[in-house]
Amino acid sequence: MSEFIVFPAIDLRGGKVVRLQEGNPDRLTAYSDDPAAVAERWFSAGAHWLHVVNLDGAFDQPDSANREALRAILEVGKRFKAQVQFGGGLRHLRAIAGVLELGVSRVVLGTLAIEDPATLTEALKRWGEDRIAASLDARDGLVRVHGWQQTTGISALQAVLTLRQAGLHWLVFTDIARDGLQTGLNLEATRQLAQQSGLAVIASGGIGNAREVQAVRKANLAGVIIGRALYEGAIRLEEVL
Repeated sequence: MSEFIVFPAIDLRGGKVVRLQEGNPDRLTAYSDDPAAVAERWFSAGAHWLHVVNLDGAFDQPDSANREALRAILEVGKRFKAQVQFGGGLRHLRAIAGVLELGVSRVVLGTLAIEDPATLTEALKRWGEDRIAASLDARDGLVRVHGWQQTTGISALQAVLTLRQAGLHWLVFTDIARDGLQTGLNLEATRQLAQQSGLAVIASGGIGNAREVQAVRKANLAGVIIGRALYEGAIRLEEVL
């Protein structure tokens, strides 16, 4: 296993830093109007990676403010020689190429990875397994797409095995029912997916305290994404890094 990575999350909606509860756009908390300042805060605390999500893109809504925010975050990242993992609304190769050219280190493909595996395979061929990740978002064990709003009827295990066959290496797994609630990660389901697939799985959704971060590390997962717990002070980033 390579180095365990802690990813502070910056979720963008209308150019602001927000968090949703259970992926519901009507259950939104806004934390900052200045995404670049938030990025600087996490990089200054020692983060080497950020996980940035374009929520408007994921919901198939206009996202120009989020794109400007991403550019500003990337400028901060350059100063700290840090990296950004970015996803949300990337539906074709041209969109993927565009954000990689901006300076994103790794793109995360959700809906595209599930609905268009041929394009996922082509992206992996063009840019390599370290620059292309998939996001698998599930509720009650079934994968959801289009900003978690549509169910697919596909089990998480079915999906992850298909993604592995496409040549994927990095996977972000989120239990939607836990996301944004700080009620605890679904660690067992996440660990099982990693074992059954052999992929480098990044855990996401519901992390509430530093003990849970340590449990993810001990489960031999590749990393963890932390959102609301950082913004509301339940976790100090310096401690978990």
